[in-house]
Amino acid sequence: MADYILGIESSCDETGAAVYHPKQGMCSNALFSQIELHTQFGGVIPEIASRAHLGKINHIVQEALDQAGITLDDVGAIAVTNKPGLPGSLLVGVCFAKSLAYAKNIPIIGVNHLEGHVFSACIENQVPFPHLCLTASGGHTSLYLVRGYGDYQEIGHTRDDAAGEAFDKVAKLLDLGYPGGPLIERLAREMNFEDFFHFPRSMHDSLEFSFSGLKTAVLYRLVDEGAYDMARKQLIRPDDLELKKKVASSLLVAISDMFIDKITLASRTYPEVKAVTFVGGVACNKFIKQSLERLCAKKKLAFFTPSPAYCTDNGGMIAFVGSYKAAQGKYDSLELDILK
Repeated sequence: MADYILGIESSCDETGAAVYHPKQGMCSNALFSQIELHTQFGGVIPEIASRAHLGKINHIVQEALDQAGITLDDVGAIAVTNKPGLPGSLLVGVCFAKSLAYAKNIPIIGVNHLEGHVFSACIENQVPFPHLCLTASGGHTSLYLVRGYGDYQEIGHTRDDAAGEAFDKVAKLLDLGYPGGPLIERLAREMNFEDFFHFPRSMHDSLEFSFSGLKTAVLYRLVDEGAYDMARKQLIRPDDLELKKKVASSLLVAISDMFIDKITLASRTYPEVKAVTFVGGVACNKFIKQSLERLCAKKKLAFFTPSPAYCTDNGGMIAFVGSYKAAQGKYDSLELDILK
């Protein structure tokens, strides 16, 4: 059987497809981002997302095959995200993958989207085991103990909002736009990442995360500053760029401190770990990445993050997981379903 693995990702608002080969590495990684479709709404609209996947998935899969210089006849297995995610979006990817698998008699492998993120730093790096993996995105924020390929344990997760969601919601409060993370970091950089408002850092003695209180603290600060009308639920000083910069800078420092706190506690709890990986869309944030890198240097832990193309949702990470699952003989039947 050929070793080329076709990976398909459609869990939320990115249509991704990639081809991976265990000896050649990543052969292609095609992506259609729906950011422009959802920007006007300040977040992802599930119905729009699923319709966009329907319109793009055939093109993106063909693009991935063309970039790799192969056809479906060369593919040894198809890996597809089947959980977690938006049901409509997941259905598009899974149904498309199952159709290809049936038509060409190719084995299929269901991949947990979060497992894709957990091992995304391993695509380009020789990450030692065991290690800690901090995954942070708009939908998920969790901490994992990773012992080997496919062998990972969640040791902490968010009790409410994810970190990326907190960035998006605060950006919406400030009328900055969507997605919020890059916009928040850009404003914070102009204030040299100073902590002006000292927003609360939650759950110090736990590996769990909580960001809802942070979001609420930002709201109350805007009210106290006379910049937000609670009754009308709108910003009433939209041109106060100085205040926006101070809030953005303080928010970013607070979230970075929370991550540092969790990694510090986890490294004490699991002293056998040799490295830390930081993955997911939030791993594109340079300030947080540099803060974690400095922490790991002090603790003599190796530190890895994926390239930006493998931080946000993408088919490459799904193809990579599919490759080691194929090597382990972990295939699924055509009864593969979403969210199971």
